[in-house]
Amino acid sequence: MDSLGATAGWVAPAATVLAAMMTASNLGARVTGWGFVVFLAGSLAWCTVALATDQPNLLWTNAFLALVNVVGVWRWLGRQAKYEKGGKTAADRSARARVPSLASITGLAGSKLLDKDGASLGLVVDAMMRCSDARLAYVVVSEGGVVGVGERLHALGPDELEFSETAVTSRIGAKELSVRPVLGDSWPAAL
Repeated sequence: MDSLGATAGWVAPAATVLAAMMTASNLGARVTGWGFVVFLAGSLAWCTVALATDQPNLLWTNAFLALVNVVGVWRWLGRQAKYEKGGKTAADRSARARVPSLASITGLAGSKLLDKDGASLGLVVDAMMRCSDARLAYVVVSEGGVVGVGERLHALGPDELEFSETAVTSRIGAKELSVRPVLGDSWPAAL
């Protein structure tokens, strides 16, 4: 194998592992989009390895994956980033205007849940809306555990939360949250 193939042999697995961590971390459209850029670099490096070592199956698989990664770059750095920017712009403008402040609903899931002193209580994982009047019914938050293992899910009503453009703050503390009923696979119809 030539030096290009040898270099690609190191770049390919490193880029693939880094990209997998970036996309799996779910840190927003920008990080996910750049994860697909790194995946694309990994796919191209694997194609180089395949050419240098005469492995057609590796070549065709990664050529296809390179196309998939181009779609991922477009989706996350183009389209999804545009949506996030629109939501952020609306929130920023509403904070300066004489209208009620806005926060992006799409950005709600994945937001940190903070206590009134700014300490982290957990993570917002979902929000349930009442169809009858399009009002927030409750927010599902995760607390405890490590990367989802051992986490406990709880429902908090909108009256127990304060929303801003950058955070969700709970009016209850960590101790009160930890003794709340744990949601299983069957979330409540109402609080």
